[in-house]
Amino acid sequence: MNRRTVLAGAGAAGLAGLSGCLGLIGMDEHESSPAGVEADTRSATGYDQIGIEEVVVEREVGPLSEEISVTNYKTTHEKAVDMGPLGRQRGAVFIVLTTPQVSLLGREFNPVEEMSATELMELVASNYDGLGDVSPDEEFSVSILEEETTRSRFTGEAQFDGADVDVDVHVSEAVEAGEDLLVSIGVYPRRLRGQEEDRIVSLMESVTTDVDEDASSGDSGSDGDGGNESSDDSGSGNETNSSDGNESDGDDGILN
Repeated sequence: MNRRTVLAGAGAAGLAGLSGCLGLIGMDEHESSPAGVEADTRSATGYDQIGIEEVVVEREVGPLSEEISVTNYKTTHEKAVDMGPLGRQRGAVFIVLTTPQVSLLGREFNPVEEMSATELMELVASNYDGLGDVSPDEEFSVSILEEETTRSRFTGEAQFDGADVDVDVHVSEAVEAGEDLLVSIGVYPRRLRGQEEDRIVSLMESVTTDVDEDASSGDSGSDGDGGNESSDDSGSGNETNSSDGNESDGDDGILN
């Protein structure tokens, strides 16, 4: 599934309403901080931290074509699971996204803050090629960073190694993470709901802003791991990429 930039342009789009005044008050650059999942929960659930991506969006807004820069972060976790006829593949994914809060005179200009899970799901679906037939299923409550929010489960169909796979997609509505907004996304083959849904919830409830940036294995992709529950965390450091909101190359993994 080829990846574009989930949520990356949302904050920049919201800033357009400020026209050309941001630069005058020193608010033309905005950056979030990365977040991740506590190490004990990653180990217990079998999800490896694969990488941390810096996603930069630059837009010209207002009558003076002022350039606004918004830096978001995406921390990706993967797990090898039984994909049926496809064998054992990295087909379960958990993503933590952070985007900066941008406030002026008590008004928040990052629209992610007010987006429902359905609206966030629409962003996810529009930013990943090969994810389709998405329908809302159920809503639940979940506690992330000690804040109660909504976790919504959607059903859909994703392309994996050229095959169509029925998937569950879990999306949490935004919570505050310091000066940022945080959203999490979990995806796995629907046939594994009985075991992976509880693990996705555990990952959401163990999200932390104290992310271990050196824990990333950098081993992303659709290759299996030889039957192990998770890959060997031999760590090459962070994945850091920039984007202007255009489609970027990806691999054939789910939500990668």
